[in-house]
Amino acid sequence: MKRIASFVVFVLAVVAPLHAEDGKAPPSAAEAYLKNPQSGDPQLKGAGNITFGSLGLLLVAERGAIVAIDPGERTAVPALKKPVADIVGKVAGAMGAKAESVQITDLAVHPMTKRIYLSVRRTDGVTAILTVDGEGAVAAMPLDKLKWARVKLPEKLAAVNITDLALAQGRLIAAGVGNEEFASKIFSVALPLEHGQVAQTYSAETYHVAHRKWETRAPIQSFVLHNEGGNQYVVGSFACTPVAKFPLANLADGAKVKGTSVLELGSGNRPLDMFTYESGGKQWLVTHTQRFQPLFAYTPSKYWAARIDMKHLAANDAANTNEKAALRDRAVAKDPQGIEVIESLHGAVQVDKYDDQRAAVLREAAGGKLNLELADLP
Repeated sequence: MKRIASFVVFVLAVVAPLHAEDGKAPPSAAEAYLKNPQSGDPQLKGAGNITFGSLGLLLVAERGAIVAIDPGERTAVPALKKPVADIVGKVAGAMGAKAESVQITDLAVHPMTKRIYLSVRRTDGVTAILTVDGEGAVAAMPLDKLKWARVKLPEKLAAVNITDLALAQGRLIAAGVGNEEFASKIFSVALPLEHGQVAQTYSAETYHVAHRKWETRAPIQSFVLHNEGGNQYVVGSFACTPVAKFPLANLADGAKVKGTSVLELGSGNRPLDMFTYESGGKQWLVTHTQRFQPLFAYTPSKYWAARIDMKHLAANDAANTNEKAALRDRAVAKDPQGIEVIESLHGAVQVDKYDDQRAAVLREAAGGKLNLELADLP
């Protein structure tokens, strides 16, 4: 296998209450997670992937750093009324650029307001965070009243490219790709976040079912957080789509975290997004991927997604993990093991959960354009 650089994870412990008490409003994201935050424009340096945490804390990946931002909004906005055709063209107009010089790097849905946020990049390197309202209007995120803090990786890992982020139950986690010889890493920073903090370093490895071996260089491409038996795990998906979980208990500086592979979706795919939702009385894990090998007969696009019955994540014994992990039947769209291709996400280039009934998606359209829309979940 071609050597891939590092898998990176940030872990932070929450010290502030996240819910309203005695009828009082919950704290703001800045009050809950930031210590002596900076104010105004964070002057993002190469903004990449984005996600939201509790209370609407916006996490923005930079190369070798994460910027945690309180956007300052809490009031719900109307849902997107209809698909926004050629969203890249609208983004380009908002950035004063031509459509061919603009790329949408990622999208995320604010958990409280349901406003859609876009991370965008121009070919000249300028990046920005834009928002989309229910009418499909695109606007720049207001910068003058932001509260924020930038957390850094150690200097020797300043070139790390972060692939995914999450904040839940007291921990901020980010996965990414760097260039160290021992590639699989975990970094930890204590809350409250303070501008300029530098992460501590840990290590990790996982079993790749398709490759039939333990690996320390392949990075997590996308992940979710999962609680099981009172323990917290990162559940991540890798290139060739093994799904593995990593315990976050008992971390110590210099320790190695060993993952447990619980499922294999099939080689020839690269994970792009993951989220969980509830439907039909079950909890589902959605893994959205890009296929490199010949397309499946039931997937008209290289962009496809499957939902997985989360019972698979509970596997812990040797008979159902790592070498014996469950394998998806790639010959069918609906595997009786509880793994089902989601037709409504065919052609989705970017995906984020909107609610338990819908996902926000950037979808392929005619002429190589992209539409922004809400897609129904099964």
